[in-house]
Amino acid sequence: MTAPVSQSRTPASVFHDLDHYVAVPRLSGLALSPDGSRLVTTVATLNRKGTGYASALWEVDPTGRQEPHRLTRSSKGESGAAFSANGDLFFTSARPDPDGDDDDTPTPALWLIPARGGEARVVLSRPGGVGGVRCAREADRTVVTADLLPGAADEEQHAALAKARKEAGVDAILHSGYPVRFWDHDLGPARPHVFAVEQGSGPTAGSVAADGEVEGGHPHESQEEAPAPLPGTVDRSPELRLRLLTGDLPAPLHEPSPVLSPDGTFALLSVPVPQAGADLRSALVRIDLSSGRRRTLLDRDGTEVEAGPVSPDGTRAVVVVDRVTTPTEPPRPQLFLLDTTTGGTTPLAHDWDRWATPVAWTPDGRTLLVLADSDGRCPVFRIDVASGEVTQVTTDDAAWSDLVVAPDGRVAYGVRSSYLYPPEVVRLDLATGEVTPLRGPVERPRIPGRLEEVETTTEDGTRVRGWLALPQDDVAGGHPLLLWIHGGPLSSWNAWTWRWNPWLMVAQGYAVLLPDPALSTGYGQDFVQRGWGAWGDAPYTDLMAITDAVEAREDVDASRTAAMGGSFGGYMANWVAGHTDRFRAIVTHASLWALDGFGPTTDASYYWQREMTAEMSEKHSPHRFVQDIVSPVLVIHGDKDYRVPIGEGLRLWYELLSRSGRPAAADGSTDHRFLYFPQENHWILSPQHAKVWYQVVGAFLAEHVLGQEPPALPEVLGLTAPSAKKDAKE
Repeated sequence: MTAPVSQSRTPASVFHDLDHYVAVPRLSGLALSPDGSRLVTTVATLNRKGTGYASALWEVDPTGRQEPHRLTRSSKGESGAAFSANGDLFFTSARPDPDGDDDDTPTPALWLIPARGGEARVVLSRPGGVGGVRCAREADRTVVTADLLPGAADEEQHAALAKARKEAGVDAILHSGYPVRFWDHDLGPARPHVFAVEQGSGPTAGSVAADGEVEGGHPHESQEEAPAPLPGTVDRSPELRLRLLTGDLPAPLHEPSPVLSPDGTFALLSVPVPQAGADLRSALVRIDLSSGRRRTLLDRDGTEVEAGPVSPDGTRAVVVVDRVTTPTEPPRPQLFLLDTTTGGTTPLAHDWDRWATPVAWTPDGRTLLVLADSDGRCPVFRIDVASGEVTQVTTDDAAWSDLVVAPDGRVAYGVRSSYLYPPEVVRLDLATGEVTPLRGPVERPRIPGRLEEVETTTEDGTRVRGWLALPQDDVAGGHPLLLWIHGGPLSSWNAWTWRWNPWLMVAQGYAVLLPDPALSTGYGQDFVQRGWGAWGDAPYTDLMAITDAVEAREDVDASRTAAMGGSFGGYMANWVAGHTDRFRAIVTHASLWALDGFGPTTDASYYWQREMTAEMSEKHSPHRFVQDIVSPVLVIHGDKDYRVPIGEGLRLWYELLSRSGRPAAADGSTDHRFLYFPQENHWILSPQHAKVWYQVVGAFLAEHVLGQEPPALPEVLGLTAPSAKKDAKE
């Protein structure tokens, strides 16, 4: 075990009060102007009703000398900041256009703040709204993502179809392929596309690229010529228009992610390739942004491909090529250098046993910066392109994201977090690895405890590690222990999370164990392989082994423990419940219960069914062991959860009451509980519901782990009468 890391002792913090906790501003994302002089991030703050968050753009001084200042303000919020080549700042927002007509149902429009200063203004709006915006670094070229209704050849037809559908009150969707929904929303009838943004006369119109010859079996070419690209400073006259770039490509599951070349001549785009048997993989196309011409660069059977950054001279790009998984072969994403003209590939750093995400080239084109989970962190790494040599740049106990490189190549900026602090903007010296926190718009909250790294060795000789969050002071008999199991399952406990925040429970006196069992990322390919297709084997024994090690500590009370998890972590919580009675309580959120039912009904069955053979689903399904569950279980599920459909929670709840080793009594009473959210998805995102989540979980654990009288539940659940104080106030 390493030495503990702690922060200053305080009698109270935001983690002692859920109202204060959900009101803490939350930072995410980072954009750097092409000249390196401006950094912009996004900060989400609680709205006035306390029922949601509104985001705003903030500017942070890259030198760290000036205080940050807010750029935008609206109740609808702003997101998707992107700098054009001349420093204009684009973003999207559904806030009302002060120069437009009133609209009862505003949709996200494209806004711009000129580089020379001035008020933000709408530069493009359309029915269905605008999604993400991307700009070339060195040229006046902008593309956006937006939905287009099938049958529409241009923006005018799209608007007419949208109006007819709305006026007819029709929301039916006719599908001819798979999938039909994603995460928490239905797919269709409108499909996400990529558009070039241009100036043109007349109405804001788009033109679908003419069909050409099929290359690679699915993407088409277009010979259509295009008007001049969008200038850096946008005017309202002539009006802007959208030119469709992906009209006849298969629809992706989510918003497309085009990667633009620095000179703005082309974009690389990962596109879905439908397969027989409702299967799906991906290929890579190159889109000429002036002509709209498309051609396939990389399309290999049995592989998936994602575009990474294009080199400064535009001749190469880094791509991530992964194999399509099988019942015995887990993912193995690997980096390749791609010739952006021929599509030829060269392996890059294939001897490195980490799953890397490429984020940026250095300006000289010799080095690639990547992020990768590694040993409970997510550091920045540098790869020498010529030799493939990998060097770790950052050594802090943190997870990095949103890395951007300054024009001189000497420093980078990023967002980092750890379990001691939420995301913050920092400067990184690429030569020395020195990290300097910048003066950001959000202060670090005081942490009510200390953090330690723990590990153990399993019976098969495998090292398993994790984080342990504890109260600052020891108590007689030790702290009660909560085992928190992460989801994924291909992930790691390495970054701050607002949803599963251990410090809220530490503030109540618990020690919280955050382990990375088999299937976790950041420990090499063999560590993933240990649990692939065998979820109830090594992942379970790893969890029990590290729990044993932590329970042996003098500052932990092994007689008062609980296990909790969400998604795959919920699956493991269910599995734990059916295989041991060591835990006084189980909390299972958005959990997989019966694998034979989950596999065909999740939003991406084609992915999960590759691993879930009939034999795997039978052997490793928690529902088979319901009769062995004797611990009280709190089931939590959202009805808009399409990743783990609500049927899993409903079946789990019924079988707990009817068939478990702790069934409902003759009068129907039970120690089990079911917390149901009709409007939440796989995550509990609304602040008022997040508070209910933690309140119900805290009450359930206090009763069964601490042996206390059941605490009062939130009045808003309708189970208790409103307080007299509240009545008097109203």
